[in-house]
Amino acid sequence: MSYKRLEGKTLLPAVILVLFVAGIFLGSPQLAEADRRPPDRHHHFKDQRYQHNRSYPARGHVVRTVPRDRHVVVHRGSHFYFSGGVWYRPYGPRFVITTPPLGLFVSFLPPYYSTIWVNGAPYYYANEVYYTHHGNGYVVVEPPKEEVNQAPPAADQMFIYPRLGQSEKQQADDRYACHRWAVEQTGFDPTQPPAAADSGRPGKRADYQRAMSACLDGRGYTVK
Repeated sequence: MSYKRLEGKTLLPAVILVLFVAGIFLGSPQLAEADRRPPDRHHHFKDQRYQHNRSYPARGHVVRTVPRDRHVVVHRGSHFYFSGGVWYRPYGPRFVITTPPLGLFVSFLPPYYSTIWVNGAPYYYANEVYYTHHGNGYVVVEPPKEEVNQAPPAADQMFIYPRLGQSEKQQADDRYACHRWAVEQTGFDPTQPPAAADSGRPGKRADYQRAMSACLDGRGYTVK
């Protein structure tokens, strides 16, 4: 009788060990499969501002890894990762979906964005983040406080056709660059209030249009 009790006590730890090891091997594929599953819809939201109409994972959601096609951006000593319009930052051994800090400089724009116009200047919007031109790239800025327009500023019935198949982003970039150049050359800015824009010698508006047309033509557009 004492031998059987001893045998049972001896076998019990072995049984527990076998079950523990089996649980690891059986559970690992399930954990791996869970990691491969996309976040459920409760972790997503649809950004419909400015007719953007794109879905993104919600901020604060933690993921194990970031996508392989990520961009790495360093801002004030902190690392941020960008992919598909989504920003990530390290969170312990994992990553948390976050909002990029104001002033963060990038050389790229999200693959999907909406162009809006504020005081004649283009802003690029995606996933509740605003970008504007800065040097040879773009910078994250505060939401504009001024009136926002989704159509480019009127240029007195100027019809602009991209001869080289320029993208929407390139068209907005070129139009804004030519607008700034024409303003510098003529001293006339049609995006300013009429009283300020029409001040000075007569014919400035026509000068502005000629300068704008010449600049756009040099960048591969037909202007009528």
